[in-house]
Amino acid sequence: MRAEDIGGVHVKYLYHCPRQLWLYARGIRPEHLNAAVQLGEAIHDTSYRRGSPVDLGAARLDHVDGQHWVHEVKSSSRPSLADEAQAIHYCFRLNEVGVPAKGAVLHYPKVRRTKKIVFGPVEEARARDDIGNALAVAGAAHSPPRLTRTACRGCSFVDYCWSD
Repeated sequence: MRAEDIGGVHVKYLYHCPRQLWLYARGIRPEHLNAAVQLGEAIHDTSYRRGSPVDLGAARLDHVDGQHWVHEVKSSSRPSLADEAQAIHYCFRLNEVGVPAKGAVLHYPKVRRTKKIVFGPVEEARARDDIGNALAVAGAAHSPPRLTRTACRGCSFVDYCWSD
């Protein structure tokens, strides 16, 4: 796997659960079978239909407005480090292809809130570090340890981690 292959999902999984990233990097994709993922897709499909998705190859983001702000719709009720890291990654990727992203707006329609993140040198450095860390996890010979059972609630990979 190369740095160019690291997308927003890789970065999100890096923050959520390194084991999830490791499995995802090996092509294990049980998301379509998970009720929480299906709910998230339904919320995404029915919320903030103002723009078109942007496909950057490994990264696919929800929308970029005319002011160069990335907009991401999230199905959770509160912001997480994983959400922020994913949005920063998208800003980084846009800058790589010549689109000067100013930052990101995370939309949480379930609670009708947004969170704005400005993209600057600190965020760029974080994105670079995240790519390196994701490559290290994905390239490891053995899977990282699983999280505690309670941390796995709602995860589409729970059967891979907890079936014996």
